[in-house]
Amino acid sequence: MRNSVINKIKGYNSLAGYFFIAPVVLLMTVFLIYPTIYSFILSFKEFSFFSPADSKWVGLGNYVTLFRDPEFLQAFKNTFVLVLTVVPISTVLALVMAVLVNSKVKGKTFFRVSFFLPNVTSTVAIGTILGFLFRKDSFIVLFFAKLFGFENISWFADVHLALPLVIIAMIFTFSGFYMIIYLAGLQEISKDYYEAADIDGAGKVRQFLKITVPLLKNTHFLVIMMLVINTFQIFDQPYVISTFGNSSIPGGPAGSTMTLVMFLYTRAFNYFEMGYASAAAFVLFAVIFIFTIVQKRFFDLKEK
Repeated sequence: MRNSVINKIKGYNSLAGYFFIAPVVLLMTVFLIYPTIYSFILSFKEFSFFSPADSKWVGLGNYVTLFRDPEFLQAFKNTFVLVLTVVPISTVLALVMAVLVNSKVKGKTFFRVSFFLPNVTSTVAIGTILGFLFRKDSFIVLFFAKLFGFENISWFADVHLALPLVIIAMIFTFSGFYMIIYLAGLQEISKDYYEAADIDGAGKVRQFLKITVPLLKNTHFLVIMMLVINTFQIFDQPYVISTFGNSSIPGGPAGSTMTLVMFLYTRAFNYFEMGYASAAAFVLFAVIFIFTIVQKRFFDLKEK
């Protein structure tokens, strides 16, 4: 009798567990799992929501066409340039800012708030402000024109300067958030290491290179991985900057700010080529996945 009651209670507990996770499972199925599977199927079709009955199976045709599409290759190149510039600069800048606000400098609360503020500011607002700051005849443009010989031209309207403006916007937005992650990592390092280094006569720079940087290995991995993923998925800053002023074409001028996410967005919602856009999305997923695996292997090798 007693065992029967215990078994019933265990059964009720199991049912209660399933009951509590059911809403999450339902939401994930409806908004994540089903759309992902459906999008993967669409990537092998020529499909438009305006005429779903006319869809046809093209197999790997969308993927083959992608790597022959100059616009996609340009978006691929631009995104890689962003990754190769934004990730290292933001990582170093975030670490330096974290070290600064973790030290005994006066007004560090002010610096913490100031450094983190761009991350909670609207990216549209940041892009718009930078558009005004780097427009023709502005003091910043005139300064660069005098110092480096640049033309007095609006950066967002120039083929060669629009992408650097996007890089500036991304670094300005990202760095404060990753500073917080580094700050958390710094506060986990025991002060005993630094006290021992002081006794041995090691300077601040040597302590930073020999103690701080190595002990933040796991934090480095997290920050770089998140930065790589976020940079590959970037959309808002390039979109705002490329459509600033009189331009209404995303990715301009001449595709110089087109990114992978912006490419699949325009194909899906401007040209309504859902199958083609889905193929681009899964190519992006594959690239991010490969980068993450390579990065994980690299950090594992360094640990050995």
